Amino acid sequence: MARIRTFIAVELARGVKERLVELQEELGRTAGNVKWVAPENMHLTLLFLGDVEELEVVSICRVVQERSGRHVPFTFDAEGIGAFPNSRRPKILWVGITDGVKPLRALHADLEEGLLELGCYRREERAYTPHLTLGRIRHDESGEAWGPVLLKHADWHGGSSPVDEVVVMSSEQRRDGPEYSVMGRGALGGR
Repeated sequence: MARIRTFIAVELARGVKERLVELQEELGRTAGNVKWVAPENMHLTLLFLGDVEELEVVSICRVVQERSGRHVPFTFDAEGIGAFPNSRRPKILWVGITDGVKPLRALHADLEEGLLELGCYRREERAYTPHLTLGRIRHDESGEAWGPVLLKHADWHGGSSPVDEVVVMSSEQRRDGPEYSVMGRGALGGR
């Protein structure tokens, strides 16, 4: 049986993506050794399911459609930058989310509950923290240079993005990076 690497996400407004690309370019001139997320792959992850059985995808899409319809459309703002696990030992560079965190967390919790009932998802130990991944730092020794850079861009503003739909995505690893495809959609607000 085929397995598909699957995640559930929210697509970003074009203007937000453009600002994220500008930020990546600016940060790339400041410090190096980063594998940047390609513009076509930028999204806000709600849940990462990992490898799921191909036959489960239909049920996952049904849960996403049903659960998404319970939520009214909203917007979130992309603001500030940071790093996981922290700015002293950064591995992943991200943009934060403001004005929309509460509805994102509610949507995440509702989808998570439905997927747990399906049995194709295992709850993560850490709490859901909505963010937009900019890139992954390739070498530990380059981490020290990022602290001042992150501080300088702490008040960066990327604009607002509407959330009126949730997508079920597949991720296939290619030589030049992952390739994402939409497998299903769930409209917010019962549309």
